[in-house]
Amino acid sequence: MSHLPALRRYAYGLTGNRDAAEDLFQATVARALENQRSWRGINLRGWLFAIMTNLNRNRVRDGRRTPESVPFEDAPGLAAAGDGAEEARDPLLQRRLVAALDTLSPDMRAVLLLVVLEGYSYGEVARVLEIPMGTVMSRLSRARRGLATALRQDNIVSMTQR
Repeated sequence: MSHLPALRRYAYGLTGNRDAAEDLFQATVARALENQRSWRGINLRGWLFAIMTNLNRNRVRDGRRTPESVPFEDAPGLAAAGDGAEEARDPLLQRRLVAALDTLSPDMRAVLLLVVLEGYSYGEVARVLEIPMGTVMSRLSRARRGLATALRQDNIVSMTQR
């Protein structure tokens, strides 16, 4: 039960859509319950995140893309995910962040969310996503650059529209 809020945040981060996130979250919990005998008893949280990541990959691969994202403040648990800084409560900043996250590939977004939002180490992310640690580091670097670029471009656009 203690892992469910983190799973909801991660689902929303992967999908960018509240309804799709809820579907992904429920599918993950259902899959975990169906396959509970295959859990090796080492890291339940990592196992759940791996299930969710794989289900999301299948969703994206199958072309069942979801509509564009909903406002950040509508996502359950995400508004409180920040560090409590005043900027984290700014709805405009939150919408800009979601829009910038939407520019990232699902693989880069997954790595970024696991490291930054959930606090996983590079090694833990590598195990959860079943990729080499070097791939984690390169995806994280590209995701951070892409996010910064998207936020800078959005800032330039929003400043010219004033």
